[in-house]
Amino acid sequence: MEDKIQALQKIIDESKHIVFFTGAGVSTDSGIPDFRSQDGLYNQKYKYPPETIISHSFFLANTEEFYRFYKEKMLFLDAEPNYTHKFMAKLEEQGKSLGVITQNIDGLHQKAGSKKVYELHGSVLRNYCQRCGKFFDAKFIKESKGIPVCDVCGGLVKPDVVLYEEGLNSAVINGAVAALQSADTLIVLGTSLVVYPAAGLIRYFYGKNLILINKSVTPYDENADLLIQDTFANVLPKIKL
Repeated sequence: MEDKIQALQKIIDESKHIVFFTGAGVSTDSGIPDFRSQDGLYNQKYKYPPETIISHSFFLANTEEFYRFYKEKMLFLDAEPNYTHKFMAKLEEQGKSLGVITQNIDGLHQKAGSKKVYELHGSVLRNYCQRCGKFFDAKFIKESKGIPVCDVCGGLVKPDVVLYEEGLNSAVINGAVAALQSADTLIVLGTSLVVYPAAGLIRYFYGKNLILINKSVTPYDENADLLIQDTFANVLPKIKL
């Protein structure tokens, strides 16, 4: 492991344009469960499968049940950024990082200080009335009784989160692709890389160093220039910034 830590240190020191690609595993140390691990949301028992609940069609047909699950299992408003979030923000502050491409919806990258964040799946922090477009924060959703409705027009309020069956935001995709194509190093952390189309974006990286840091295997492991299968807590604090 020490050899891999040294290799990572050397790559970061020599890189000028790093891009990070993050998944749910990055936020587990902040108390937010991931999806596919043993204790993740997809391995818990509910009346409906979580994949079904967080789909567009379920949101429309079973809105109250959707929000019951969403408020209980997807809103962690007291969560704070952990060392990994702060590590990425520090490298951006130093001018070495072009930003973060994330599948996460918790807003912790920005809370840690990252300025350039491409949120592929949206954010729980943004919510809009589907009738008049009024903005509502996450606290409004969390504290609402039953289905949250607009206090102006009575319209249904929907999180600005990309549900299953919904397309990704084209402007976010274009920004992420541009960042990837400009990067000399791509560091992928805490994602299984099985959720498409988001996972497929790393194919737009043509730089020198593809680094994967993840506890479990991914479909891209054999393509990595540096593969570290360990926890972030055992790796990133050993890197000097």
